Amino acid sequence: MRGSWLRKGLLMMLCGLLFAGCASRPAQNNEESSSLKVMFMDESYFYQEYGDLFAIQHPNVAIEVVSTNKIYNNQDDKDFDASKAFDEFIEKEQPDVVVLDSSKYEKYVTDGKLMELDTLIERDKYDIETIYPALIQMLKESGGGKLYGLSPTFYGNAIFYNADLFAKYGIEVPHDGITWKELLDLARRFPVEGDKDSRVYGFGRQYGMSMDNLASTIASTQGLQFLNPDTMKVTINTDSWKQAYKLAMDALDSGAVYNPEDNGFQGGTMEEYYKSQVFVMGRMAMTIDGVYLLSNLKQAQDSIKDYKPFQIGIAAGPVDPGDPETSRNVYFNDIFGIRANSPNAEAAWEFIKFINSEQFAKVKSRTLNNGLPSRMGISKEYNGVNLESFYKLKPKMNNDNRSYEKVPNDFYMQYQPVMDREMKLVQEKKKSIDEALQTIQDEAQAILDKAVADEAAKKGSSDQKDSESSTDGAATESGSTDAVVNTTEDTTGE
Repeated sequence: MRGSWLRKGLLMMLCGLLFAGCASRPAQNNEESSSLKVMFMDESYFYQEYGDLFAIQHPNVAIEVVSTNKIYNNQDDKDFDASKAFDEFIEKEQPDVVVLDSSKYEKYVTDGKLMELDTLIERDKYDIETIYPALIQMLKESGGGKLYGLSPTFYGNAIFYNADLFAKYGIEVPHDGITWKELLDLARRFPVEGDKDSRVYGFGRQYGMSMDNLASTIASTQGLQFLNPDTMKVTINTDSWKQAYKLAMDALDSGAVYNPEDNGFQGGTMEEYYKSQVFVMGRMAMTIDGVYLLSNLKQAQDSIKDYKPFQIGIAAGPVDPGDPETSRNVYFNDIFGIRANSPNAEAAWEFIKFINSEQFAKVKSRTLNNGLPSRMGISKEYNGVNLESFYKLKPKMNNDNRSYEKVPNDFYMQYQPVMDREMKLVQEKKKSIDEALQTIQDEAQAILDKAVADEAAKKGSSDQKDSESSTDGAATESGSTDAVVNTTEDTTGE
């Protein structure tokens, strides 16, 4: 009982913070009672993040949460189709508020399954001017010039750097819009002497980066695909891929990139966990990560005795040199929209307005647990570190995942061992990058062709069984009808 009252007290305090200074627009507690069905991954998490605060402002709205976790109950089934299961879930549950990622958002707009928001925004004079402009632009581009959803938060990666190390070795810090080549050139300017537990690294990630991992990350920044899912052709043996692998190989060969043989932390205390993070401990000049790294740094400072903090800087990037103003490392995983023909559209709109409001963003920005607020100017810094670089690049939508759903799952299981084998030969200098990529492309294409053929055969067999079952059923039904007719005729004859 005491815990319940404590929770209510905390919520009331948050509500006071949320709406302080908003007396010009009174809370709509006198609104008519209404209901609202919201889809979300988990009911308790929904209330923790959104529902409790919304309920205080809108006590007459009865919310029902339908958990999307049930979508994946049958994912162990070989024939499980996540996209189809998602669509079937929405069709069955009929939520008023739907939550979509960027690829599903575009699909649902195209299919006419979302309500346009522009009219509601104009009617209520709802301010979207301070929402991350690149987000609004991206959502409008996917909506044919109109808005069909809003996202209160986004996730993005940026370059974190140890300004103290750069100053110590007299190296200029990375700039916004830096390319991978520039970044790795900077990394190589740091010393490589010393043992693995004390030396400095120019660049790395928490668990290290293999050549394949680094090359794939570089290629991803440029939007390269290792296969074309529309033509089902493997496309890894190209000049662009070769350049990505050469950049990665040269960087690793230089010793500037962190890549531990034991794959980093394998278990232990929290202090040992933080100490295993080379950047956190001040021995790595640059890393790429999300804003949660700042929380990690703060926790390490609180957890490790005699921890030595250092000055941190953030730069936007790395970028594709062919398109330096955009980033493929910005994600909008939770785009909230109103299902077309929703009977509770007004309540759904009130909810979407609320979670995308400046006041709501101010409360949630204190932790940044769910990423960065889309409302600009809310989180200018965290623990003394400026966050503006996260907002400097325009997100570039990448809907390739929708096409990749066509690729049979069996392909990936057989493809990775080929990649691992060939990259090992490259690192051992037994094969050139050109030779390895040619082998990978040839063998991967054969694997893909077989996987596609096997899946087609399986589908054909399944369709035939369904057809036979349908025919048998129709024959049985027809036979039953004939029997009735014959019986009737015989009886009449008598």
